[in-house]
Amino acid sequence: MTAELVSYAAYLPTYRLAPEDIGGRVGGADRVVASFDEDSTTIAVEAASAASAEQYVPATVYFASSSHAYADKTNAVAVHAALGLPSDVFCADFGGTGKSSMAAIRCAAESGGMAVMSDVRTGRPGSSDERSGGDGGAAFVFAETTEQGTGIAALLSTASSTLEFLDRWRDPASIGGSQWEERYGQEEYTPLIAEVQRRALAAAGVDAPDHVVLTSPNSGIRKRLTALASGTVSTVTSTLGFSGAADVGIALAEVLDSAAPGETVLVLSAVDGCDALVLRVLPGIVNHRARRPVAEQRSGGHRISYLTYLSWRGLLDREPPRRPEPDRPAAPPSGRATAWKFAFVGSGCDRCGFVHLPPARVCRGCGSVDSMHPESRRGARGTVATSTIDRLAFSPSPPVVEAVVDFDGGGRYSLEVADGAASSVTVGSRVELSFRRLFTAGGVHNYFWKARPVSEGRSAVEESV
Repeated sequence: MTAELVSYAAYLPTYRLAPEDIGGRVGGADRVVASFDEDSTTIAVEAASAASAEQYVPATVYFASSSHAYADKTNAVAVHAALGLPSDVFCADFGGTGKSSMAAIRCAAESGGMAVMSDVRTGRPGSSDERSGGDGGAAFVFAETTEQGTGIAALLSTASSTLEFLDRWRDPASIGGSQWEERYGQEEYTPLIAEVQRRALAAAGVDAPDHVVLTSPNSGIRKRLTALASGTVSTVTSTLGFSGAADVGIALAEVLDSAAPGETVLVLSAVDGCDALVLRVLPGIVNHRARRPVAEQRSGGHRISYLTYLSWRGLLDREPPRRPEPDRPAAPPSGRATAWKFAFVGSGCDRCGFVHLPPARVCRGCGSVDSMHPESRRGARGTVATSTIDRLAFSPSPPVVEAVVDFDGGGRYSLEVADGAASSVTVGSRVELSFRRLFTAGGVHNYFWKARPVSEGRSAVEESV
């Protein structure tokens, strides 16, 4: 039995590139850019954390990306660990193209699981990938609901048409992809889109969808959006431009942000063929929309310079910090501290309630030994007790801003600050946790949590270095 969609969320990184810096028109939309300490895994954790619903534990976690942080290692396992899920939850990666995200959604719907998709799109300087790409992620949780009115959407039908032709490709060792002349791909995709949407709508018993989501790496398809498929209420593609495997998820999340109960959504992904989903929005959407709509995230952000962007992507060698580079994280200590490192789980004293970050055996409050229970602060916010700027510590983007944070519910810890200039954090500032990559050494990514300033309602684009 196919489960219902019960929760969803999208995540767009904070930083932006001005369109005129990358060959776009003045006044056009900024490019969404992942920070130097973000990759497809950290973006997936952000989206999955926002989509997590306490009453639903996914049976599976499927992670789709065309820019996985690791090869020969399951990246979905890091998402699983960061969410603090039980060990019997099955995890797997889906890789390669935007088609993988449709596969993840279909498998999650069948298994009552979570589909997560994210990408960091890097193109050659001056390329269309650089101009029209975007970084981001989305997550969708499916479950068999027992309580009336809790489901967000029901999957009515699916349809697919697969065709081998050369439209877009990338050598695994290349930083950017290549694309054949767009008119060739457009001519191949056009009849496939018409056929697949006809079959999907017929199987769902829907004459005309209220909303249509159509995504494709082919720019010619995106330009002819409303000519190829049209919804009675809205017809959209991803607001980021082409965002790889995250493309269809971000576009679907934006539609769900405003769709009304009873409306239908046709999702079309034209990648190496065409795949379709037809969803009917359920009454639960009214009370279970994403906490941060896609449009709100898209409108805000910090602008960075083009040189900073190139440096973050490894396309420009800047003078490195005059400090020794960090050592590669060792497997045994990392394995022993998985709950702390990935899910930010400390310990609480059973006798006095003192919360220890990181976990401890001896209570600093009452001195009791081995009388502890796990205390997670992964979703907690906190208040900055004090902060400092470290201009000597190693960082790919110095200086390092450190803050001592007092967490709501107990616990104090010193964390690096993400997504903010030094002036954005002062004593009393409110912060939340964000999963980031501290550094990479010896091919090993050292993931941990940083403090991110809480910016309620900010929509203006702010300049930062």
